[in-house]
Order: sequence, then C-alpha cells, then structure tokens
Amino acid sequence: MQYTGWLIINAGPGGLYVGDMLTQLFFFIVLLILLRKFAWGPLMNVMKQREDHIASEIETAEKNRADAERSSREAAEELKQTRQEAQTIIENAKKAGQKQEQQIIEAAREAAERIKVSAREDIEQEKEKAIKALQDQVATLSVRIASKVIEKEISAQDQEQLINEYIKEAGEER
Repeated sequence: MQYTGWLIINAGPGGLYVGDMLTQLFFFIVLLILLRKFAWGPLMNVMKQREDHIASEIETAEKNRADAERSSREAAEELKQTRQEAQTIIENAKKAGQKQEQQIIEAAREAAERIKVSAREDIEQEKEKAIKALQDQVATLSVRIASKVIEKEISAQDQEQLINEYIKEAGEER
C-alpha cells in the first residue's frame, strides 16, 4: 500500500500513518461535537427533566405526607373535641333529666298536698253537715218528744220507752 500523504511513522507493514490518524482524530472530534449537540445534550436534557420530575415527585410526596399528618392531627383533634362535646351533651341531658325528675316529684308532692288539704276540707264540710243534720234531727226529736210529753202525761217507764223509740228512729234515718 502506498500512501502519498504526509508523514509515515514506522513505514513498514502495520505502520502508523500520521495523516490517517489526524483524519480519524478530526472525524472523532466532529463525531464528539455532533454527539454532544445531538445526542449528549438531548440525553442530558432528558436526564435533567427526569431528575427534576423525580425531585418534584419526591417534593410532592413529602408535601402530601406532611398534609396527611396535619390532616390526621386535625382529625384526631376534631374527634377529641367531638367526644368532649358529646360527653358535655350527655352530662347536660343527665342533669336536665334529674332536674325534670325533681320537678315532677315536687309537682306530685304539691298536688298530693293539695288533694290532702282539699280532702280534709271536704271531710270537715261533710262533718259539719252531718253535725248540723244530727243537731236538726235531735232538735226535731226533742220537739216531738216534748210535744208528746205535753200531749200526755207519761210515766218514767213510758218516757224511757219513747226516748228509745226516737233514738231507734234517728238511727234508721241515718
């Protein structure tokens, strides 16, 4: 093989040709420039985008985790507050129930007392009526006895018999 080029180092078979080396070096540099422009740059951009995307996902996940923890704390606090409110409502209902129970008992006592008073007054009135009726009967009996005594003169034995008859009549009229 003959070469009419530049410089040949060790010109025997398998020697190095400086011109070929420079040409290959030139094309290699051009290839590197092209790779950098068309392959390495886009590849690095894709890698940068992927890195940014992963960083964004990690940041979003951290934010979501923090939000979830905050929401969990808020939910726990609301649950605690709701339980306290429920306990307060239950306690208030118990107190209201006890108060109402006391009011009902007091009202029943007052009603019973009024009924007792009313019954005593009714009994007293009935007693007064009975006494008045008995007095009227005694007066009537006395008048009858007196009129009978006046009509006829009677012996002590007849008087006693007459009184017993009137007492018996008075007992039957009741």
